[in-house]
Amino acid sequence: QVQVVESGGGLVQAGGSLRLSCAASGSAFSIAAMGWYRQAPGKQRELVATSSSGGSFNYADSVKGRFTISRDNAKNTVYLQMNSLKPEDAAVYYCKCTTSIYGKLYDYWGQGTRVTVSS
Repeated sequence: QVQVVESGGGLVQAGGSLRLSCAASGSAFSIAAMGWYRQAPGKQRELVATSSSGGSFNYADSVKGRFTISRDNAKNTVYLQMNSLKPEDAAVYYCKCTTSIYGKLYDYWGQGTRVTVSS
């Protein structure tokens, strides 16, 4: 079993910055990818940014140039640096860890961390 724990959410004014962290832990797993998703009230969960084990990154168009995803493979941790935050960035941010166990892929989600952006 893999546990995924996010932290770093909070309240910030528009134009401000926040840094989210997500740590994966467990036994006998290798991480194929880690990423951030968000869900605003009344909306579907959407991709924000992902990082593959091969070192590639993917961003939603709405956050390109403002958000940066990074990983610390030694700590099984992924970060999301969010700059120039806008009210429309407010959401619950979820971390997803995709693991490879005996050749099969499994997704594990964190409980989410709330980001509130005041205008």
